[in-house]
Amino acid sequence: MANESLKLSKEQERTRLHSTIWKIANNLRGSIDGWDFKQYVLGMLFYRFISENLTKYINDHEPNKDFDYTKLSDEKAELGRTDTVKEKGFYILPSELFVNVQKQARNNW
Repeated sequence: MANESLKLSKEQERTRLHSTIWKIANNLRGSIDGWDFKQYVLGMLFYRFISENLTKYINDHEPNKDFDYTKLSDEKAELGRTDTVKEKGFYILPSELFVNVQKQARNNW
């Protein structure tokens, strides 16, 4: 009986959370069509994912464990472009990584 009550409570909590997230998404998108907004959000999530994936890949393959690709200059990063494209199939300069674009966006208001 207690498990059923706990399960029901979790389901209710999940339903409330879903409803709240949906309301927030509707408020954020304003008058933009839902499909267009979804495409934008999915694109941003993908951009963030590939940025973080590339950063982890490069950082993990550096012998210096203090190395941080996000802090490397674009000029120095260019030296590894060819090999990284061969290995990963894509390349993003440090200044164009999601984390760095996000930091700069705050300064560009």
